[in-house]
Amino acid sequence: MKSWANDYIELCKPRVVMLMIVTSIVGMCLAPAASFPMVPLILGNLGIALVASAAAVLNHVADQHIDKLMKRTEHRPIAQGRITVRKSIYFATLLTILGMSILIIFINPLTAILTFLSLIGYAGCYTLYLKQATPQNIVIGGLAGAIPPLLGWTAVTNTISAEGLLLVLIIYVWTPPHFWALAIAKLEDYAKAKIPMLPNTHGVAYTKLNILLYTILLVCVSSLPYITYMSGMIYFIGTSCANGVFLYHAIRLYFSKGSTHAMRTFHYSIHYLGIVFLLLLIDHYVMKPT
Repeated sequence: MKSWANDYIELCKPRVVMLMIVTSIVGMCLAPAASFPMVPLILGNLGIALVASAAAVLNHVADQHIDKLMKRTEHRPIAQGRITVRKSIYFATLLTILGMSILIIFINPLTAILTFLSLIGYAGCYTLYLKQATPQNIVIGGLAGAIPPLLGWTAVTNTISAEGLLLVLIIYVWTPPHFWALAIAKLEDYAKAKIPMLPNTHGVAYTKLNILLYTILLVCVSSLPYITYMSGMIYFIGTSCANGVFLYHAIRLYFSKGSTHAMRTFHYSIHYLGIVFLLLLIDHYVMKPT
């Protein structure tokens, strides 16, 4: 594959988008439907993925000056000048038009509107304002990144329900401990870029405490699908184990010195979210709770 194609793919943050689509698929499969939602599963996720990719491209555009200052992001295509800002904006516009067209024509207007609002929330509110304005940027802006399972739900039902919002809540509460663990590990990078992440503004010890508290809250929130009869015993047992491991990492990080164990916590948090949503899917088709 040509290098320019790799650069455009990198702009789309494919790993992040893939994780979003996994949660969207779960939302579609859990939503009540007369038959298996094949059209939303294929075309709905395609539309959501295209718009999510556009948001990622716009994030690259907005963060280009910051990316040049951080080791983690200094090799990104726009930061290195391999793709111009103008071409990136054209690319994001094309992705948005294609994605929104698919959602409006083949899915429903509600899903299209919510998807577009998530783009505005991530690329606009979070990237352009919240990221530089407050150490609570992740908490306030986390809703935009947490919405994919609701998009999957509305793609099938054309309605917003408590069950779909519960899936959003799980990701929303998961987001702070996930990103703050990375922020601790990349403390110097964020300081150099002058981004007010919590470890830089309130200290590493305070951030570790918040990671632990949010992880405890996540344990409670992730149990709600079982408590509300949305899922069954397979989900409860599997998620309890996953929660135990996450809590172990959070406690170990809390008592560690400096940034020790921060990246391990961050990497596990990624696996954790995939495990929880995979368990929701398995439980749904094996147990079929009523």
